[in-house]
Amino acid sequence: MTTQGEPAGGPSTAPASTQPSSQRSGESSADRPGDPSHTAPDAPDRDTSADTTGSPDPDGGDPAEPDLRAALVGLRSAVRDTGFPLVLPSTDEAVRTGRTLVAQLDDYLLPRLARLDAPLLVVVGGSTGAGKSTLVNSLVQARVSAAGVLRPTTRAPVLVCNPADSAWFRRGELLPGLTRTNEPGTDPNTLQLVAAPALTPGLAFLDAPDIDSVVAANRALANQLLAAADLWLFVTTAARYADAVPWGLLRTARDRGTVIALVLDRVPPEATDEVTQHLTEMLAEHDLAAAPLFVLPETIVDGQGLLPERATANLRAWFGRLAADGRARAAIVRQTLDGALAAVRPAIDLLAAAADEQAQAARSLDERVAGAYRNARHTVEQGVQDGRLLRGEVLARWQEFVGTGEMFRTLEARIGRMRDRVVAAITGRPAPGRQLQAAIESQLVTLLHGVAADAAETAYTGWQAHPAGAALLEPALARPAPDFTTRAERLVRDWQRGVLDLVRVEGGDRRFVARTAAYAVNATGLAVTIAVFASTAFIPTGLEVATGAGTTVAAQVVLQAIFGDQAVRTLAAKAREDLLKRVAELLDEEAARYRARTAAVGVGSEPGERLRTAAEDVEWARRRARLTDGAPLNLPGDTR
Repeated sequence: MTTQGEPAGGPSTAPASTQPSSQRSGESSADRPGDPSHTAPDAPDRDTSADTTGSPDPDGGDPAEPDLRAALVGLRSAVRDTGFPLVLPSTDEAVRTGRTLVAQLDDYLLPRLARLDAPLLVVVGGSTGAGKSTLVNSLVQARVSAAGVLRPTTRAPVLVCNPADSAWFRRGELLPGLTRTNEPGTDPNTLQLVAAPALTPGLAFLDAPDIDSVVAANRALANQLLAAADLWLFVTTAARYADAVPWGLLRTARDRGTVIALVLDRVPPEATDEVTQHLTEMLAEHDLAAAPLFVLPETIVDGQGLLPERATANLRAWFGRLAADGRARAAIVRQTLDGALAAVRPAIDLLAAAADEQAQAARSLDERVAGAYRNARHTVEQGVQDGRLLRGEVLARWQEFVGTGEMFRTLEARIGRMRDRVVAAITGRPAPGRQLQAAIESQLVTLLHGVAADAAETAYTGWQAHPAGAALLEPALARPAPDFTTRAERLVRDWQRGVLDLVRVEGGDRRFVARTAAYAVNATGLAVTIAVFASTAFIPTGLEVATGAGTTVAAQVVLQAIFGDQAVRTLAAKAREDLLKRVAELLDEEAARYRARTAAVGVGSEPGERLRTAAEDVEWARRRARLTDGAPLNLPGDTR
């Protein structure tokens, strides 16, 4: 049976597990952090003793392990630089984990590593109404923290220390985000400092808000303060010791290697044995059997709101012995610090996996867009090659252009003798060549707009089906850009001018181009355009059979007469290649509207790798620092 106020066990002693790091380039196997047998023979032995007063010189101190501090600074930078902008199932947890890790680095790891000899910080946490403030007041024998029946009572945290230790806590290196104040308040962004001469130097108590407060800000602050504890004094009651929320935090503290002690408060005398036994069993089930457990009986406070001295005598004596033993305090600090450092790797693994998911999601979104517009380019390529553009208006205008003789009047006489044979294959009314040019432009623009619309809709649908993509969409992306038609028309006109330039270049050493007017070049360019659309398999249907065949013959006969058979094929291939290149650029501009959105969120190509490397650096430096010797932690007054 545990006596009132006596510890039922010792502190949690098992350090958190670590994962070996990968071998660094240029390191020998003896220095490889991934080697479990690595003992860092060149690492200096650490002096685990501490000043028995525990009062650090505010301007002095022996910063521990510069390599470790540098690694932590690098880790902090890597975590801060890694964003999770895409909406994914892992995003919320990753954001919370990242914020928590940065807060712990700023609030505890970096400042504590810089001053291992700073006073031991005991964070007193627990559920609503557990009596935390009353207990703190009783331990320091002064009413330093407000207690009452209204909830929430403790909003602004209160830190109580010996006047000799005030300078360290007032400097703000520990918990730098909280503004120091000497007055009580309700602002959760402040930290009230209270000097208590009755408290032994080297030990400080921090009364935290309720871990299950109805106020979200209070719960968040409680978690932040608990992460900054060297030792967590968890206070619960006989009525609430089995609540789920505290056990979740106890497991977190255990996994982080924090030294834990528990106070079971307000225990009716007749239920002491039963409740204590049940709580002890629960501690064992959660791998916390080594944590000291102090049982305080149900009692009445005095006129100052303090518990009777006999109720807290054993607990006060335990803390008194701890405060007087510099080596014991140093051992607690080092174990908690080492455990917190070892727990960095699992948190980073989670962040790295989530960061990799972000990169993969960004690539997946970009690939869906690329696939949609790749299909659009393929459709245009097929449309250019399969002859579909020679149907309808283009075919009719070509018939008129060739059938009236308008084309041949501008060409050399040696071509004119082919007129009868060509015209015999084509019928229709005369039409100016510019109408043929306009028909080609209209047909191409219609094709381009159709494929761009299909691609935009396909990409939009693909993003809608992806959780990250849906959040990036806006309705305008479901269709081509407002100026698409204008740009498509300009593309076709520029391409047609390019065909004319190609005709001039290819025919530059032939007397035909030199002796004919510019119109002859234009007419030849139109013939080249027709050849581009009819140079491969063309399978006309219905009444188009005769006229379609005549179209191909007309264009190719004219061009062969001017340039020769092989030159015609080369000319058509170059013109087609130029057209498809321009189309690819146009469609790429459309796809860029989507890619700009994934680029704007700023997801790197391999964001998880930087995080893993930074975690390996921390683990390597932690092993070399040897903050603990791996032996069980034995505290003054431990009853084991």
